[in-house]
Amino acid sequence: MTVAPPDGDAERPAARRSAGELALRIVSALVLAPLAAGVAYLGDWPFAIMWILAGAGTLWEWSTLSLNSARTRAVAVGFATFAAAGIFLGFGYPGTALGLLAVGALAAALVCRTVAPGWAFAGLLYAGTIVAAPILLRGDDTLGLTAVVLLFAIVWATDIAAYFTGRALGGPKLWPAVSPKKTWSGAIGGTVAAVVCAMAVARVAGLPSLGAIGALAVALSIASQAGDFLESAIKRRFGAKDSGALIPGHGGLMDRLDGFVAAALLAALIGIVRGGLEAPSRGLLIW
Repeated sequence: MTVAPPDGDAERPAARRSAGELALRIVSALVLAPLAAGVAYLGDWPFAIMWILAGAGTLWEWSTLSLNSARTRAVAVGFATFAAAGIFLGFGYPGTALGLLAVGALAAALVCRTVAPGWAFAGLLYAGTIVAAPILLRGDDTLGLTAVVLLFAIVWATDIAAYFTGRALGGPKLWPAVSPKKTWSGAIGGTVAAVVCAMAVARVAGLPSLGAIGALAVALSIASQAGDFLESAIKRRFGAKDSGALIPGHGGLMDRLDGFVAAALLAALIGIVRGGLEAPSRGLLIW
């Protein structure tokens, strides 16, 4: 007969695992955050290349999850599309780049038509957003860097504050069927932190209309959290815990960029609607 250990003893391994995962997350963040910020500061081709590679890696993970035998075909189409779109974005032809992404998504669906054309189409658009949205925003000569820094601040503040607030306060779950650990307290804490950080960035950058920036931060924080849920739902659909194992403590690129892709898409759309393809960051930030 096996005697069960006391509850405290049973909980210790889980607690140690949780602490170890948190330590890995912190170390990874301390490496990745300065790298992302430094490349954002450089802008131009280093920035474009970083996001082209991030999009390519994300498409690989998406295709690995959803396409099985058709993965190679979808990835080949995606890599070619991202390279071409990135070149056009880098040389200042955003309309052509966005058109290429749409054509690439249709081509991916076509080459995967006997397997999962819908997943191939959606995967290329999802990963293509990671390529296009940051490069579009950074390409604005006057406020591109400020827009990217603001976006980073909102997404990172949301992620960090939601994690720690949720662990500290607990309470009702936000959507347990999709992500059992996320709570309303974490979601609210993440949004509040995003507003504070966004307004701090806006104040330092000398942006007008801090109230509008605060409202923008709320919208982008909610989008970031929705992106997190979307990625969780995709992983649950295919029975995966993580999208990959590239980043210690985080999993794959999709796990790390899930909130960013949704927030970046919304930011780019707002910027384009208000400022056009030539000045999306001014459209995003000047109210």
